[in-house]
Amino acid sequence: MKYIETEIPGLWIIEPEVFTDARGYFMETYKKETFEQQIATVNFIQDNESKSSYGVFRGLHYQEGDTAQAKLVRVIDGKVWDIAVDIRKDSPAFGKYYAVELSAENKRQFFISRGFAHGFLVLSETAVFSYKVDNRYSPATERTLNCFDPDIAIQFPIDKSLLKLSEKDKLGKSLKEITIND
Repeated sequence: MKYIETEIPGLWIIEPEVFTDARGYFMETYKKETFEQQIATVNFIQDNESKSSYGVFRGLHYQEGDTAQAKLVRVIDGKVWDIAVDIRKDSPAFGKYYAVELSAENKRQFFISRGFAHGFLVLSETAVFSYKVDNRYSPATERTLNCFDPDIAIQFPIDKSLLKLSEKDKLGKSLKEITIND
């Protein structure tokens, strides 16, 4: 696997080595020892999966304090535009975002450390999105950052009017309004 650190510390793109032949393909999607040597020791405790249709934007989600989560995300079927926003108040990159296209075709993965709000936009007819997390889900500490916040100024790859958000995500707070309880 190839591990590529982005310009925002704490965000990594992982490109697996894919072995193909007439039968199909094989690849390792996670190897604890190599991951820890390249990135960090992360104790993933749960795998999650969702399926969404074109234009669905899920996010920008994060959890505060002791329930913050690191995530290792990938797409099993389809294509998404995946995004992480640095919400670490003491970070030089606070409020900046990084986005990467993840697809069944490119097989890339994206590692997002704790301290980021995360979301993804489906660019294909449907997409199956899979991710590992290192902490339990906590509805009491889950928060949503407004994806349309002008202070973040996200440049979406499709017209914003085509985005389909949940009611919860429509109520996300601005970068100036969020609180982070580390």
